[in-house]
Parts: sequence; C-alpha cells; structure tokens
Amino acid sequence: AEWGKPFPQDVNEQLWGAVGAVFSSWESDRAKVYRRLNSIPGDWGPAVNVQAMVFGNMGDTSATGVAFTRDPATGENAYYGEYLINAQGEDVVAGIRTPQYLTKAARETAGAKPLSMEEAMPEAYAELADVFRTLETHYRDMQDIEFTVERGKLWMLQTRSGKRTAKAALKIAVDMAAEGLITKEEAVLRVDPMALDQLLHPTLDPDAPRDVLTKGLPASPGAASGQIVFDADTAERRNDMGESVILVRVETSPEDIHGMHAAKGILTARGGMTSHAAVVARGMGRPCVSGAGSLAIDNAAKVLRVSGRELKEGDIITIDGSTGEVMAGAVPTLQPELVGDFGTLMVWADAARRMKVRANAETPLDAQTARDFGAEGIGLCRTEHMFFDAARITAVRQMILADDEKGRRVALDRLLPEQRKDFAAIFEVMAGLPVTIRLLDPPLHEFLPHREEEFAEVAEAAGVGIETLKQRANELHEFNPMLGHRGCRLGVTYPEIYEMQARAIFEAACSLAVAPVPEIMIPLVGTRRELELMKEIVDKAAEKVFTEQGKRIEYLVGTMIELPRAALMADEIAEVGAFFSFGTNDLTQTTLGVSRDDAARFLIHYVDKGLYRSDPFVSLDVEGVGQLIEIATTKGRKTRPDIKLGICGEHGGDPASIEFCEKTGLDYVSASPYRVPIARLAAAQAALRNG
Repeated sequence: AEWGKPFPQDVNEQLWGAVGAVFSSWESDRAKVYRRLNSIPGDWGPAVNVQAMVFGNMGDTSATGVAFTRDPATGENAYYGEYLINAQGEDVVAGIRTPQYLTKAARETAGAKPLSMEEAMPEAYAELADVFRTLETHYRDMQDIEFTVERGKLWMLQTRSGKRTAKAALKIAVDMAAEGLITKEEAVLRVDPMALDQLLHPTLDPDAPRDVLTKGLPASPGAASGQIVFDADTAERRNDMGESVILVRVETSPEDIHGMHAAKGILTARGGMTSHAAVVARGMGRPCVSGAGSLAIDNAAKVLRVSGRELKEGDIITIDGSTGEVMAGAVPTLQPELVGDFGTLMVWADAARRMKVRANAETPLDAQTARDFGAEGIGLCRTEHMFFDAARITAVRQMILADDEKGRRVALDRLLPEQRKDFAAIFEVMAGLPVTIRLLDPPLHEFLPHREEEFAEVAEAAGVGIETLKQRANELHEFNPMLGHRGCRLGVTYPEIYEMQARAIFEAACSLAVAPVPEIMIPLVGTRRELELMKEIVDKAAEKVFTEQGKRIEYLVGTMIELPRAALMADEIAEVGAFFSFGTNDLTQTTLGVSRDDAARFLIHYVDKGLYRSDPFVSLDVEGVGQLIEIATTKGRKTRPDIKLGICGEHGGDPASIEFCEKTGLDYVSASPYRVPIARLAAAQAALRNG
C-alpha cells in the first residue's frame, strides 16, 4: 500500500530495499529534527549493519530485552532493564506492551507480580550478567545492550554507550574513577556539559500539597508543570507562543520528537522505562512519566480521563519524573543543591581548565546566583537593564528627550545615585572579583515613551509640553536603530551620559572596604579614536572622584569587539584598550548581515540544507566570525602582549564555542548565571583535549 506495488518476494530485493530504506531515512523530517537538536552535521550520513536474525517469539523459553549495566536514571551501580517473554525487540522499545523487570530486586522494589528474568530464566540471566561485566570492563563505560533469548540460548544483538541523565552521568563518571576504571581527567571528559542543564533547575517542593491523579513509571527525572496537549504539532505551536506544555500521548514515536523537545515534560499511558518516550526524554533532559496505565486518552475529543476525573486540553498538570506521579494543577518548586557527585566532578574540572569563567549579570541576585555556580567574576554587566526599572524610567526618558546638555544633566543627576547604588550592590556581592561594566549601549529609541500617560509623566518631570516631547521623540526615530545611534556613538554625541555612569562606578567602588577593580567597557567601537575619546571621559571622571574621596583604586578601560572593523583594526585599538571582550551576538549579526531577532524564520532551513552547520547565534560561526576573533586576538596581543581577552556573547555558554575560545587562547568566557557550570565543565574539556 505504501509503495503502490506488491511486497517483493525475492530475498535479495528485500535486503537491498531495507538497506536503501535506512539510507533514505537520513533525509526524513524526524532525522533532520534529531540532527538539529543534537548538533549532528547533515553531511555525515548513516551506516547500515546487516546481521542474521534470532527470534525471541518462539514460545515461553524465548524472550527479548533491553538492559543497561548501570541505572541510566540515577547512575546506581545496579543492572537496569526490562524484558518480555515470547516477544521481539520492537515490542519492548515501542511501548505497545508493558515489559517485566530484569532483576528480582527491581521487581520486589516496584511490588510487581510478573517474574523477573533473573527468576524466570536464571541460566540465561546469569550468562547475561557475565556479559555485562565483560562489556563494561572492556569499554570502560555504562553500556546499553539489546539481547534475545531463542529457545533458552542467549544472543547479544548490540551494545553501545548508554544515554543517561545528567545525575547518572555524574555518578557513573565519579564512581568509575573511584573504581579505577577511568582517570579523573577521563571522568571530566565523560559528562556532556549541556546535560548539566538538567540539574540547574527547580524540582518539586516535597512539602507542597499534591493532588495526585495517578502514578506511572519514573522514566526521566525532573519535574514540570504545563498545559495538557495531545499532539506534537500543538506542543510546538504553543511553546512558540510562550506557553508551557506537557505532551500527553498513548505512546510516543520518532515522529513526535519536535513536540517532545517543545514540551516541558512528557506523559504516556503505555511503555516502559526503555521505551521511546523514556530514552528520548532522558537524552533531552525532559522529565517523563511513562506506562501510566490508568490514563484513558481520547485524542479526538482532546480529553484525558483518569480516576473518575476528566481533564481537557489546556488544563494544567504537573509530572514528577523522579517518582512517576501525575498531579492536577501546578506544584511549587525548589532550587537544586549542587553537591555530592556534581561538586566532586566540578573540582576535577576546575583543576583541569585554563580559561576563567565569568557571568553575564546586572543585578545582585544574578551576581549571587553566578557566584553560587562558581563564577570567577562578571564578564558583562549591561547597564541599560538598570535603566528600565520603573522607579527611574521617567528620568531616563527625560534625559533622552532633553534638547540640550543642561536638560540632560538635570535628569542624569537624578540617575546618578541610583546607578551608584546598583554598582555598589554588585561589587559587594562579587567581593573583589573582576566586574566588567558595559556603558550604555542600546539605541535610545528603546527607552522612549509610547503611551499618552508616559509622555505626560516625562512632561511633568521635565517641565515642558507633551507636544514638544513628541516632536523630540520623532526627531530621534531611526530606520535601522541597531546599526544607528547606539554604543560609543552615544558617548561621542552625549558625553555627559558616560561621564555620569563612570562617576557612579568610581563612587561605588570607593565606598567599599574591599575595593574592586572595575573593568569599564566601551561598546561598539570601530576606531581607535572613538575609544580614546571615551577613555578620556572615564579617566577624567575617575580623577574627580579620587580627588573628592581622597582614595584611589585600580581600574581598566577596554572595549567590546562587536564590529568587523574593530577586529581588523585591533592592533590600533589595543594601543588604548587594556582588554577586549568579544560581543559575539552583535559580531555575528554584523559579520553575517543577519538580524538575530528576525533570523529564526529562515535559519532553520539554512541548517537543514547544510548552509550552516548549526544556528550561528547558538554556536559560533568558527569559519567566518571565528576568523575575525583570531585576527583581533593576534593583532591585539602584538600591540599589547598582556591584553586581557574574553567573550561575553551567548556563545560563552556553548560548549562548541568554548572549544574554539580555548584553541584561540582567550583568557575567559562569560555566560548567563545558570550556564556557568556548563561553561566550567566545557572549558575543562577543551583544555584537556587541546593541552
């Protein structure tokens, strides 16, 4: 029916048809989604393995199963798996039958009645356990194994390094190092840095009330709340709208992969802990509850029935992938405690890495979070975020809409104590660690009022008419503001803005017992003279404050390299700047000529067609943008050998980009607070691979 012709009867035609089907599957929609999610290049291609078949459906002395040499959810050194008597392998992984436990201990813990393989087939199980030990010792890693028992005889079908949760990866790596199977350095290399993201987010509050609807199998740990959706396309669409969803299915299939990625969690009525939903969810870091057999799912009516209750699409549920519980409504969460195996591995990672890891933060809370995650300073403090505070936005707008320097200074005088308080709070949290502060960067239009009442507030504060302000706002309009009047161009035309910010920084620094070393960063520099002018403003403000306070502190003035011209002229710019921080978000935009805010609609097609290996705003375009970074690094160090070099774009938390930074010899990377542990581990792995 699929081909429109009879199924071939010739065995060779069948074989080559199967081989061709595997090769052609590389270009299927789900394969493209999988490659995109796992950063697999499209030009690799698949491999085909041809082997003789054995049968697990030859009666009660036959069986098939999937097993792991250690628990892939927790990392516990105990055999973990499932099997089915009188079945083929697809019956286990497809989730169409709920399988039985591999070991007696697991069966008894779960309170299940069907006999485990250890009890029902003791001879085959004993042989299987020997194979487990042999394979794990040989490969020195936890193995994911498929096997068949045909009329009492054990056959091994395949083995591979098993997918595991971040928690399990940490425990397995640390345990194997303790067992002498691997070294500490190998343990550091074993853990996927991005998998740590699973550990850095909230879990359910154990003391919070729970309206438990049912319980399934704890297939992938973690917890999530969201609206019920019954198909992958709806999950993806609602996620794109900013909604949190839980994908509820009878069982998942490879065609659901895009919806599983979009969902906060996955719930299935059928399947075991090695079914498709469980394995994919663990790999993605999504919580998953599978095999919740009491669920009655009506896809046509978009209704879920359980325990005499009915829930519709859009209703909120919570799943706990660590216990298997499914709850009505949202349940409060707690922040994780990163101790134990996590702490041990991070100590080993910190000992191995060369680059420092900083954080992008501009509030005391973000700064403290970053420190708690091991940040060694702040690599990007975006001062404009402070301006959006409701208590000061009117003064900011008054400053922007003033038509002369005098009017701007009146507003800036109101902002000075607020900025000083902001910087003092951050310096205090960072306790002497370096803090890189970027002076005002975005185009002024982002701060302009839009509603009538906003114009009225500014008019009252400034003592001018609303129509005058509207005319001034119209004068400030730009057709392409991201390439317009922003960055150091603001400092050139309105030097009093940067003067106020510099004064606030130095006054805050001088007020603390432990004096910080501020690194003042001038954004969007394209010429040596721009940086020179801005440095004169900063230096003059510093001298005024030091004279007033009777106290001097150290500080650095540097720049953000985010324009191709700045990278190409880095030798001249380094004559003035003591440090470079590569702002790779804008450097990627200005090099590729692509707007990050608008690119999502077409970049996915570029990646699918192999035009880019990955989204260049997620993982650095090493071939293009990377060349500019290398040029700037070489030229900058030629002029100033001790220049400090870092990266503060979103790429600072991407392991592949961090690998490039290590090879290029940058001094540090800076990432968002929750990505600091990821960056620490990725930097260690890069150092080990390139050292």
